[in-house]
Amino acid sequence: MKRPIGVTIIAILAALAGVLAAVVALQWLGFFPWLGPGPNVRTFNLWYALLYGLLAYIYIWVFQMLWSLNEAGWIFVAVISIFDIILALVSMLGAGYVPTVVTAKFVIDVLILIYIMLPGTRRAFGRP
Repeated sequence: MKRPIGVTIIAILAALAGVLAAVVALQWLGFFPWLGPGPNVRTFNLWYALLYGLLAYIYIWVFQMLWSLNEAGWIFVAVISIFDIILALVSMLGAGYVPTVVTAKFVIDVLILIYIMLPGTRRAFGRP
């Protein structure tokens, strides 16, 4: 089955979201202080690091499902994008500052969610 260009774009955006989730997980472990609220301020939150690490793994798994046009990939990317948008909002509101990478992930997740709801993308996965 030929993969439409839209599905390829969604798969690439999902892979990018997975890489950014891994960066955010490392940031919450304190590895990237220059991405935090000020120069050389280390932030540490194990709960956020675990959630974003799990999201990174799931996004890479969803990328593989989307790349092979697996119908369940469409459902998983919708659910994970909604979950990640909620997690990003909680992270932005609870942290007291807005990490740059979290903002980029939020924008990518919103784009993924909008794009997978388009009729052409739904038809590619056998959805009416």
